[in-house]
Amino acid sequence: MDLPIDHFRLLGVSPSAQADAIFRRLQSRCDSPPDQGFTHEVLVQRESLLRRSADLLTDSAERAEYEAALLALSESHPNETVGLDLSSSSEVAGLILLWEAGAAQEAFQLARQGLQPPQAPALGSGRESDLTLVAALACRAAADAEQQQRRYESAAQLLSDGIELQQRMGKLPDQEAVLERELKSLLPFRILDLLSRDLSAVSDHDQGIALLDAMVRERGGLEGQLSFADSSAMTQTDFESFFQQIRCFLTVQEQIDLFSGWQAEGSGEAGFLAVFALTAAGFSRRKPELIEQAREQVQRLSTIELDPMPLLGCLDLLLGNVAEAANHFRSIRDPELLRWISDHPGDDLAAQCEYCRVWLERDVMPGHRDVDAAGVDLDAWFADRDVQAYVDRLDRQSVRSGEASIADQPTGDVSFPSGWLASADQAPSDRDELDIGDHSEGGDQSIPTTRQWKPLALGAAGLVLLSALVFAVQRNSNQSPKPEQSPSLQQPVTESIPPAQKPSVEDPSPAKPQANLRSETTASGTEPQPLVADMPDEQQLRALVQGWLDSKARALQGQPSDLPVVARQRLIQRVDQDREADVAAGNTTVVNASVTALDVVSRQPRRIELTAEVAYSDSTINGSGAVVRSTKPGSLSVTYILGRDGDQWRLTAYIPQG
Repeated sequence: MDLPIDHFRLLGVSPSAQADAIFRRLQSRCDSPPDQGFTHEVLVQRESLLRRSADLLTDSAERAEYEAALLALSESHPNETVGLDLSSSSEVAGLILLWEAGAAQEAFQLARQGLQPPQAPALGSGRESDLTLVAALACRAAADAEQQQRRYESAAQLLSDGIELQQRMGKLPDQEAVLERELKSLLPFRILDLLSRDLSAVSDHDQGIALLDAMVRERGGLEGQLSFADSSAMTQTDFESFFQQIRCFLTVQEQIDLFSGWQAEGSGEAGFLAVFALTAAGFSRRKPELIEQAREQVQRLSTIELDPMPLLGCLDLLLGNVAEAANHFRSIRDPELLRWISDHPGDDLAAQCEYCRVWLERDVMPGHRDVDAAGVDLDAWFADRDVQAYVDRLDRQSVRSGEASIADQPTGDVSFPSGWLASADQAPSDRDELDIGDHSEGGDQSIPTTRQWKPLALGAAGLVLLSALVFAVQRNSNQSPKPEQSPSLQQPVTESIPPAQKPSVEDPSPAKPQANLRSETTASGTEPQPLVADMPDEQQLRALVQGWLDSKARALQGQPSDLPVVARQRLIQRVDQDREADVAAGNTTVVNASVTALDVVSRQPRRIELTAEVAYSDSTINGSGAVVRSTKPGSLSVTYILGRDGDQWRLTAYIPQG
């Protein structure tokens, strides 16, 4: 064996050390051998190698020749060193010295290699025992060194290799247990390492999300219901601090997916955070349908400590439900917040608008990788045509109960209290990140705080107030539609449709043709092909989305599918879970879906966003062949996000638009 270390490092002396210093160091090393359980034979060999190095370095002629060789090598190969040629009988002792000299990773790899056939020692021999032990010790030391350099994933890989080796050898269960504990304690740092990398590192990012998901589920949700069953697990306080750090490295859609999944497993805090993520996505993307989803989510929350009224008030205000928002704000439990609204220098609507704006700016928008948290503009939200169109569609579908009549709402021009705009404060500059449970304190507490939200001092909202009032007038004017504008009843959506795909089926009209069950341009049963073009055209993108719909439909029927060709693993897992639920119930879901229209919203080198119109129907059939649930043919709009894995495009997320 050629040991990658020189005599100076092996003995632990500097290149300028004189003979007396070398002898003192030799004596110290011989008097303090490692006590981790090595055999006497290998420790004797270790001492012999140390004495050989000391003899060479204290002989002036041999030392001069050796130093000349080191100098020549450094000039010709600056990154290499003169290795020490060891006999087979002293190789294990050399690895021990290599580990002691701080070259732990090299020692681990060489020990691991020495335990592989054909050079593996005899089973049950002292050599086998010593090699296995030095491999475990060197693995721990190498992982520690990687952690010091903040290379946490590399450290985790070393520990995983060490655990695998120990399991194969089956000789040192105590060392194996130590490696497993260190790997487990490393998990939060691995997650932070992987998630903080650039989003172009798709596989690393997905691995980080998978590890985070598994970690939270193992803890029993964000609340850590099972965390104390294992003494090595993080405390709840440490976990909350860790989670605050990693949230900013997750996109808003990733948070929606994670929180929704954890809520389904029983985590109430995840349900609350899903509301924030849906709201952030809806507001930043001008997608009020996501605000509507957030509102429905709040109504499903069952946390008795949570007063949902401020949340519902803000969400209804964003949807133009001014009367409902006012009712929610009047029902707030916190007397201080009620007093603040009452004492506000404007009217109640002005106070509600300011509370909503600061709630968005302080609590909702921060903490997402792809959301700009600065400069929340409610005026721009209310003026957006997509927002207005969505609310108009809601009004046409149904009349909301409990809303005030038009006669009770202001009409015409809106006047503001004297000096309102001139006396408005500036928007706050500091932004505290959302915490799990209670939010962190700090900043101006001009708005009374509740348990779940603590907004900062409020800024100017004159134009926002005007927009909100005008928006309310427009909204309420639609509550008594003309005969030709009578709202159509929304078709009920069955529980069999996944939440992300539930269509909003409206009565067909001449302006919007009936949905087709199969696009005329798409051949049924066509196997999807990998999309590898750098700039795929509309036809190629349409084929990928259709391939996803077709493959998903086949998978839900229990047939072979090509989902890995068109979608990432997280989406495939969702389909598998839906199929497993059907199998458990003895049912089969038959889906007919086809792309009828497609539009490219944005293109980036590794991300493409599409909007598509999808014709959709489904039915759920039991074991006897009877239809237990069905959805009539209809059309829905869906946003699809494509990501590039290497040179191949795959579906990464989809968002229903109504």
